[in-house]
Amino acid sequence: MTKSNKFSPEVRERAVRMVQEHRGESPSQWAAIESIAPKIGSVPQTLHEWVKRHEIDSGTPDGITTSELQRLKELERENKELRKANEILKLASAFFAQAELDRRLKS
Repeated sequence: MTKSNKFSPEVRERAVRMVQEHRGESPSQWAAIESIAPKIGSVPQTLHEWVKRHEIDSGTPDGITTSELQRLKELERENKELRKANEILKLASAFFAQAELDRRLKS
């Protein structure tokens, strides 16, 4: 399942930058997000996720960067494929071992 990206990376970057610039003028970061989100046609929660992702990517709070998250997803996908391959090999090994036993018993 893939998400459709309604907003281009440029719009996201600009919106995050606007939040950062207006943060000092607003009582809180959330207030800045709530005032900017409608201007770009977004809901505040979406803009908040972009701001959090930007902060993590820039190293502000602890967390996994976007590139690390992408690498983790790739590794999990590869791990899943390898587990499937191992299961297939186990089944094939058992099948051929049984076939060898059957051949020996008939001889």
